Amino acid sequence: MKRILLFLGTNIAIVLVLSITMRLLGVEPYLQEGGLNLGALLIFAAVLGMGGSLISLMISKWMAKKAVGAEVIEEPRNAQERWLVDTVYRFAAEAGIANPEVAIYDSPDINAFATGPSRNNSLVAVSTGLLQSMTRNEAEAVIGHEVAHVANGDMVTMTLIQGVVNTFVIFLSRVIGYIVDRVILKNEEGNGIGFFVSYIVAEIILGVLASVIVMWFSRQREFRADEGGARLSGRANMIAALEALQRAHEPAQLPDRIAAFGISGGGGIGLKKLFMTHPPLEERIAALRNGGE
Repeated sequence: MKRILLFLGTNIAIVLVLSITMRLLGVEPYLQEGGLNLGALLIFAAVLGMGGSLISLMISKWMAKKAVGAEVIEEPRNAQERWLVDTVYRFAAEAGIANPEVAIYDSPDINAFATGPSRNNSLVAVSTGLLQSMTRNEAEAVIGHEVAHVANGDMVTMTLIQGVVNTFVIFLSRVIGYIVDRVILKNEEGNGIGFFVSYIVAEIILGVLASVIVMWFSRQREFRADEGGARLSGRANMIAALEALQRAHEPAQLPDRIAAFGISGGGGIGLKKLFMTHPPLEERIAALRNGGE
């Protein structure tokens, strides 16, 4: 319940901020008596589409900590925490980025994630389940994978891609709604119910198609992070870590906002594979093995 309330509250705050922004920009209503104001509509779509994604990126570390209850290690309290911080900092130095914040969150799932608004302002968090279930070499490989996500700028890249597709979904859905209302239904008395129903349906359909594009980019990014983890920790260790995840019976679950940045995602077959944030583990293992030949 706490996570749901946090999610809803954050999104309401983002909508309010964007509404104020559009008012300050002086964006007039995009639906006018004379027709559809495409310029105003494009600004409206860009502010909502890109603005929402950028705000989410800026507060991503705060949201991630709250979502999973991650506790940042300010000063290591034991040998395990010292090892974790030292490992993250060592890999960060090798990858050429500033030291991320390092956190642990309480979960039986074997997982870890990285997030943050930039390469030099990031967070790397690991679950207690990962620390308890993996060997040091395997855990190092997972940490290397997450540091590689940061070094590759994946958080920013995914935000920009999501923002662009959101903009086009918002823009095109309202254009479709206008065409259906005015051209097909021939409504000439303001904005009819046809417009609102059509743009909502179009937004849902276009949103699904856009998700396929975003998830494809997400899966390609995982292969690059695996290669980065292999360079930092050793190819054999990275393969061993992914095989350890394969042996886990239950897929590790993270909240939706940070699921794409975890080491592991759920499986899928058929059309479901199009909406997976992560490639199947067997494909990632095969790619690492082939890359080492």
